Amino acid sequence: MSQNQSNAPDPSSPQSTLKGKEIVVAVCGGIAAYKVADVVSKLVQRGAGVTVAMTESATRFVGPLTFQALSGRAVRTSTWEAVESGDTQHIALTESASLMLVAPATANILAKIAAGICDDLVSTMICAAGCPVIFAPAMNARMWANPVTQENVGKLLRLGYRMIGPEAGWLACRTVGEGRMSEAATIVEQVTKILLSPES
Repeated sequence: MSQNQSNAPDPSSPQSTLKGKEIVVAVCGGIAAYKVADVVSKLVQRGAGVTVAMTESATRFVGPLTFQALSGRAVRTSTWEAVESGDTQHIALTESASLMLVAPATANILAKIAAGICDDLVSTMICAAGCPVIFAPAMNARMWANPVTQENVGKLLRLGYRMIGPEAGWLACRTVGEGRMSEAATIVEQVTKILLSPES
């Protein structure tokens, strides 16, 4: 075996492509929240530092302890609970972030941000973000097709926010249609591409 072959990276081992990158993952209240656990795990395996923030509704679907175990960091769930002394969470976390991923991005959070409403930790963090903000929408097909939702999505895109998905497929409401959150691998690849882009 040549020297080059012996030093070749093992394709099955965790990558370090995102080493030094800080990512805030904002989890909203949708059934697809369980898929975000895999997203967080994959981002950590790529070397990223991941901090998870959750809406109150999101904690009804997946417990904060799950994300704490996967990220190795405290999970933020409230603007009123300082993890560290003097910690203004919605400002400090977004100042150090390379990227913010909102997944699943519900119709509710899309509407809030499009209207400039900041009434909880996640919406306030998105508004305060000085880094790229990526939404991974997930909702019922009729909610996604609703003209108001589409108007909100169009406005957010024009303002510079980005979207990953949604995709067509089997939905939690037991119907097939567009609104399914993209798979974890797709989201991670897109996030990696954005983070490693010369423009980011």
